[in-house]
Amino acid sequence: MPEHLFHDRRDAGRGLAALLGAYRGRRDVVVLAMPPGGAAVAAEIAEALHAPLDVLVVRELGVPGQEDLVMGAVAAGGLITLNDDVIRGLSVEPEVVEHVAAREGREVRRFERHYRRGRPPRPVEGGVAILADDGLGTGARLRAAVQALRRLGPARLVVALPAACEPSVRELSAEADEVVCAVGPAAFLAPERCYRRAAGTGAAEVREMLDRRAAGRSVGRAPGDEAVAVEPLAGRARTEALLDLVGDARLVLVGAASHGTHEFHAARVELTRALIEEKGFAAVALLADWPDACRADRYVRGAGGDADAEEALRGFRRFPAWAWRNTEVLDFVEWLRRHNDGLAPGVPATGLYGLDLYALHRTATEIVAALDATDPPAAARARARLARGHLGCGCGEAGDPVFDAACGAGERREAEMVTRLAWLRRETLRRAREQGLPAEDELFYGEHVARVVETDGEYDRALFRGHVSSWNVRTRHMAGTLDALLDHLDRRLDRPARIVVWGTIPHLGDACATEAACRGELSVGRLVRERHPGAARLLGLTTYSGTVTAAPRFGAPPAAVRPEPAVPGSVEALLHETGAKDFLVTFPGEGPLDVSRPERVLPDVIPPDGLAGGHVRARIGGQFDAVVHFDETHAVRPLDLAAAFTR
Repeated sequence: MPEHLFHDRRDAGRGLAALLGAYRGRRDVVVLAMPPGGAAVAAEIAEALHAPLDVLVVRELGVPGQEDLVMGAVAAGGLITLNDDVIRGLSVEPEVVEHVAAREGREVRRFERHYRRGRPPRPVEGGVAILADDGLGTGARLRAAVQALRRLGPARLVVALPAACEPSVRELSAEADEVVCAVGPAAFLAPERCYRRAAGTGAAEVREMLDRRAAGRSVGRAPGDEAVAVEPLAGRARTEALLDLVGDARLVLVGAASHGTHEFHAARVELTRALIEEKGFAAVALLADWPDACRADRYVRGAGGDADAEEALRGFRRFPAWAWRNTEVLDFVEWLRRHNDGLAPGVPATGLYGLDLYALHRTATEIVAALDATDPPAAARARARLARGHLGCGCGEAGDPVFDAACGAGERREAEMVTRLAWLRRETLRRAREQGLPAEDELFYGEHVARVVETDGEYDRALFRGHVSSWNVRTRHMAGTLDALLDHLDRRLDRPARIVVWGTIPHLGDACATEAACRGELSVGRLVRERHPGAARLLGLTTYSGTVTAAPRFGAPPAAVRPEPAVPGSVEALLHETGAKDFLVTFPGEGPLDVSRPERVLPDVIPPDGLAGGHVRARIGGQFDAVVHFDETHAVRPLDLAAAFTR
């Protein structure tokens, strides 16, 4: 079943209510629903804010014979807004518009009487009017509602939407005093990805919600009201529970809330060792540049010229180097070398692979350096994007890459950069191959690199087109590399291969259960579930508070910082309330973690004045099959700073 961000419209309303907390308990607040879809959203907001609930009925004006084409809307009080482009484009006669508007105006008045059961409208003059909808209606309908509500004279008009696109928010902001979105606003919105239960709200339900609020009663129990029940598991007990969860799955994806947390790396290493020793997993795949991982792969197989694991990990020099060059990964690489050395003759060694042959980390640094020499203002803008986590390759906001056209470099500079990227990538991969590959991987590498060389122009141009385009191209590439690696290992081993993947939550969770899907973004976790139904397990690693290794700006040395704890109402705050310190949570069905909540994701760059960290909205019960939660965590020790690093 495809995943979605919100369980239903009530879930969306609860998310919005958390953002509207400043209006809680005020006597001058009225929440108005745009029925039918907005009724459940508004009812949850009204209950959370202890505010009265009313309706503002709006009807769309469909073109006769083509009712799906909306030429305007009519709201309470007879206010009409029209889409002149549709009317002119279809040559709709004025008398036809008048006839449709009159008919729908009668429907507005009929539904108002039906919903209110004779109660008068709630007065909003001089107070705060919060207008709520489900985000799926047309812009004409919403604009008509705002204009009609403005006529009633509220001192402040707030529009609350679960999700919205940037153009709509800009238009609404010109007429409303405040626009609040649980998700976004995004440049692109895929509304069909918003709700798991897409069924609308019937007229009888709308009346019941209004009746309950008018009588001061609750609108009813919603999914997620109950507390989380957990059984603390640590050490071997937790590993055994995870092995049971893995079962016969061929792919296990472990996504962490940060690159810089000791407990995340330790738990991932512990599970991976068990998967290799007890489940026969044949490879560890990192969401890292392939050329960087290749050096460590040679070492764990007993090849190459590196004397120890620390030397082998020197391939990981690009920011954030501590993601892989840390003490936990060091110990794992040494262990994997010993494990492979102890295998009987003829038994294939377990490999270590990077999934990103596009080498985005490496090219990001190169492009910034090139812009420094040719266009310093563009370089400064690029660094600012990196500082905000907009690289599309680490934790934090999965946004536009360093190279996008907004850097201001222009089309000519873009063409130069695409050419430079193509040359740089070929040189990087050529040098990696010259350093030597395991014979059994030579054919796989050659075939896959050939495909990358054929398509790298498409990818590089996508970097300049915008964040969704480049993010999705790279995501499909890494998922494709994983599929190709799985097929290659199947042939090499002459049996179904099994792979464990290390990365971060934005990449390895199922994006369809997060706000990213509402923007049209994919994730490796989503694609793996689609391509390998029933054969993949997605595991998340979360934390409520503690220290994390991060840098004050892109490219700067890291330090241990202490961001503020997870926000109230978040996934991690709910898990913190259990009182347990270290535990595993699985998701058997509907419950408190199967609704949309803020989710804590810590970026690689945390400025000194930005210690609040970051949160995204997600339904974690659909995002992962299970989560290991650590209530208090500590910064991971980077290899280059381990001796002097205080966490």
